[in-house]
Amino acid sequence: MYFSDYMNEWLYGENGYYRKFKAIGKEGDFYTAVSTSAFFGASIANYLYRMIREDDAAKEAWLIEVGAHQGYLLCDMVQWLYTLDSSLIKRMKFGIVERQPEVREAQKAYIYSRFGNDVEVEHFDDIANVQVERAFVVANEIFDAFPCELYKDEQIAVVDNHTIAWEDASPEMVQWAKKHYLTQGEVAVGYETFAQAMAQGIKKCDFVTFDYGEKYVRNDFSIRVYRKHETFPLFDDALDLASSFQNDDITYDVNFAHVVEAFEDAGFEEKTYVTQARALIDFGIIDILEQFSKQTSHENYLREADKIKTLIGPTMMGERFKMLHLRKQ
Repeated sequence: MYFSDYMNEWLYGENGYYRKFKAIGKEGDFYTAVSTSAFFGASIANYLYRMIREDDAAKEAWLIEVGAHQGYLLCDMVQWLYTLDSSLIKRMKFGIVERQPEVREAQKAYIYSRFGNDVEVEHFDDIANVQVERAFVVANEIFDAFPCELYKDEQIAVVDNHTIAWEDASPEMVQWAKKHYLTQGEVAVGYETFAQAMAQGIKKCDFVTFDYGEKYVRNDFSIRVYRKHETFPLFDDALDLASSFQNDDITYDVNFAHVVEAFEDAGFEEKTYVTQARALIDFGIIDILEQFSKQTSHENYLREADKIKTLIGPTMMGERFKMLHLRKQ
């Protein structure tokens, strides 16, 4: 099978990694910005609220998260919106795009634990099922979890019995690689379909997404496996694919130029592309921390400040992760 099919089965198959609802954070295989601090979601909500106040977003719009894991990010955003203007919780609508039934049930339980029956969240199996007039869509680390093909010198990876081999790539793949000056690396599969589905279902859309990567091809393989916060390059001789398959996370650096191209072809325009550090500071995360300091103990303030350093520190998440804001009018 092609590597993209292998990766899809690894992550989303009947016994796939994401079907098992693995923990994220200290007890899991990796950290995310969401698991690091609730202020991550609060700062994005602060940005949305600023857009609403400036008439750049509608109070009656949907707030939708794609790939919400347990639902922390959406809940953190809803909580901060309530703090800023409690009437928004009644006027806005909220949704999560999640195709895994087991994960949806966990999300529902968590949302209820946060808000009881006060906040209603609608679930969608696929972004193609979202049919609304206007929405602010947010996602954290979803594009690195799209299946990808592995391309090298006009060949493509195939997998048989957890062993990687190479065969000639299709003329279409070779043409795509030449167009993007790619000689070796990952080629994500599904960005175009995802972008088209979002564009067709949401008439006016702001899409804000965070992920790690760059806006160019690296011409090197970044694909790797995470296990208990250890990183194993896919082609490392020490990695046993058979034992890692569906048990560990597998990911790669996002080529944001590919993401932008897919969405521009679907009718979106790029509004902002900056580092995560710059985005969160612009969104107001430092101001939120200062407000928090006036309402809590010094110890709690220092603890939260340390978490925010992880989010925006140049040697941590701040520079490696990027924020992309795409808009369809």
